[in-house]
Amino acid sequence: MDQERYCQSCGMPMGQTDEMYGTNADGTKSADYCEYCYNNGAFASECTLDQMIEICVPHVVSNAGMSEDAARKMLQEVLPTLKRWAS
Repeated sequence: MDQERYCQSCGMPMGQTDEMYGTNADGTKSADYCEYCYNNGAFASECTLDQMIEICVPHVVSNAGMSEDAARKMLQEVLPTLKRWAS
């Protein structure tokens, strides 16, 4: 079984197929970024890391059942390690 991929911008699990992958400028699928973060070779939102964390908090709360504080703490630890934010 293949290892599950996570979006390298928001950290969302992208599943075992490429249906959640964003697209590169040439129309091919991007294995690094999800369809919500990346399309046609560009990020959907030019935001800071802190802004991305705040965008993601409600999604983590509703999908993972975490409190806002726990979700924020987890995102503050994980997102800086992802390709888009690591530098």
